[in-house]
Amino acid sequence: MEMKTILVIDDEKIVRGTLRRILTSIGYTVIEASNGAVGIEKISESLPNLVICDILMPTKEGIETIRELHRDYPELPIIAISGGGRFGTSDFLPHAELFGAHAVLRKPFSVDEVIATVDALLGADGT
Repeated sequence: MEMKTILVIDDEKIVRGTLRRILTSIGYTVIEASNGAVGIEKISESLPNLVICDILMPTKEGIETIRELHRDYPELPIIAISGGGRFGTSDFLPHAELFGAHAVLRKPFSVDEVIATVDALLGADGT
């Protein structure tokens, strides 16, 4: 079986690290990017099997990144993640789905939620 790669785009190092630990423990290779611009650059180098993208980030935020990924790679599964914003509880996740996210996870998420969502998009056996 070919090892699947997941790109995690989030400006919070702790979130990237948590997702890396969860995903590598179930057999995925994880690539990290600290914002949407870096994520797009990494995808141009090597297309992952799935992207997990935060919504609120500096440099290139998540909705813009998701729109671009959906336009350029329509078959690429995308999971949007968000905990809301510093300035209120605005819910950006429904907007992410409108612009191309295939699934959404609200922070804080559980290990089981991450695994179930990834499995639903890539198949329980990673295919």
